[in-house]
Amino acid sequence: MKYALWLLRWILKAAIFFTLFAFALNNQQEASVNLFFGVSWRAPLVLIVLAVFTMGLVVGVLAMVPRWWRARKVAREPNKRKPAELDAVTPPGEVSNPKQRVDLTRPIQTLDPDNTGATAALTDTLRSVRSPKS
Repeated sequence: MKYALWLLRWILKAAIFFTLFAFALNNQQEASVNLFFGVSWRAPLVLIVLAVFTMGLVVGVLAMVPRWWRARKVAREPNKRKPAELDAVTPPGEVSNPKQRVDLTRPIQTLDPDNTGATAALTDTLRSVRSPKS
C-alpha cells in the first residue's frame, strides 16, 4: 500500500511536470507587460506567467506569516490551567466513574430523528456487544 501511494505521487508529479513543460514549449513567443509610467517589459510568455505565479506565492506567504507566528506563540505557551485542574482531568481511555454504566437497552432517539430504522439497528448492535464485567 505504501509503495502504491509513493508510485501514485510520482506519477502525479511527472504528469504535472510534463504538462508545465508542454505549456512552456507552446508559449515561447514574445509578450509585453505594460507597467506604470510607460515602462514595459518584453519577455517570453512562459517567463511572464512564471514571474506572476512567483509573485503570487510570495504575497500569499507574506500574508500568512502573522498567523504562523501567532500559532507558534500559542503552541509555545505553557498550559494556563492550574495543577489542581490538571489532576481532575481523566486520562484518555479511562472511565471517570467506573460505577456509571451506559444503559444499552434504551433506544437512542437523537440518532434517528426521521425514524428510518437506524436507531433500532444501532440499539440491536449495542445490545449484542458484551458489556464489561462488574
